[in-house]
Amino acid sequence: MDAACDIIGMTAGSEAIPGTTADTAFGITINTSTNTTASTTANTTTNTIHTRAWSKALTDTVAAGAVRKMRNALDAPVQYTMLLGEHEVDLNPFLGQHLKLEYSGVINCIHCDRKTSKSFNQGYCYPCFKRLAQCDTCIMSPQKCHYAQGTCREPQWGETHCMIDHIVYLANTSGLKVGITRGTQVPTRWMDQGATQARPIFRVSSRLHSGLVEVLLGQHVADKTNWRTMLKGDAEPRDLEADRAQLFSACAEGLERLWQEHGLQSIQPLDDADEVSISYPVLEYPDKVSSFNLDKQPSVEGTLLGIKGQYLLFDTGVINMRKYGGYHLTLSAGS
Repeated sequence: MDAACDIIGMTAGSEAIPGTTADTAFGITINTSTNTTASTTANTTTNTIHTRAWSKALTDTVAAGAVRKMRNALDAPVQYTMLLGEHEVDLNPFLGQHLKLEYSGVINCIHCDRKTSKSFNQGYCYPCFKRLAQCDTCIMSPQKCHYAQGTCREPQWGETHCMIDHIVYLANTSGLKVGITRGTQVPTRWMDQGATQARPIFRVSSRLHSGLVEVLLGQHVADKTNWRTMLKGDAEPRDLEADRAQLFSACAEGLERLWQEHGLQSIQPLDDADEVSISYPVLEYPDKVSSFNLDKQPSVEGTLLGIKGQYLLFDTGVINMRKYGGYHLTLSAGS
């Protein structure tokens, strides 16, 4: 299930912001600029680093700091920014160049910033992992939401992040899949997953409702991405409207039960939502996918052949940058 992590560190809301376009019929905001994390937004001294600044010193360090999830912007192709401490590094211009990532052995929790010897749930220290609502099991399995039972770890956080509109969508990643995300995370979530096509199919009133719908639809289509397949190339194009119609037909009885129990306003089909096509900055896909592990191999390097989802694709292997949130890394360019 792909429900986790798209909810972490983002601000709730449905109004269009500069650099976005809003579907006024359904309230879907399509972000055509960049998505930012709360920590990045708060840092007013962030340094944006462009390739041209390093054209005369390609063997120098580009940037160093605690890494965060790569930021993406919908373009043709998707534009990627690596966040290292206070630095923002535009990655697309580095395609075809030799890059090196070195892990210093230091990890700081992406929530409280305490030093930790081990990262949990892609960047948290153990106390935060056990305490925060955003690390609870209901994030991975939203149909298990226990807010109504009064046992939410952080009720106020739940109100601002879970008790708001969510989108249930179909995407083409390693093949057809169903997923969920907050309305404010369209299309960021799709780019994070490496989708080449995506289409909203429901707007629901809470994260719980999105999980219930996803579980129902997941009986007929995948709810996970095969990341190895996704990194070997783009999936064959699909007719997502035909897929949606077929899925609605197969799930008609289950959908009717959900409407009877939760009401039509809680689970609204999006009959006229637009499909989004996405392309990625990839020079060449690997024939065989081999993944780097910074805990076992603290220094990785190679020619950057592409970026897709949250992965860097080198000629020597691939690395999931989101997995290493809070790790202190040094990025160098050149031979």
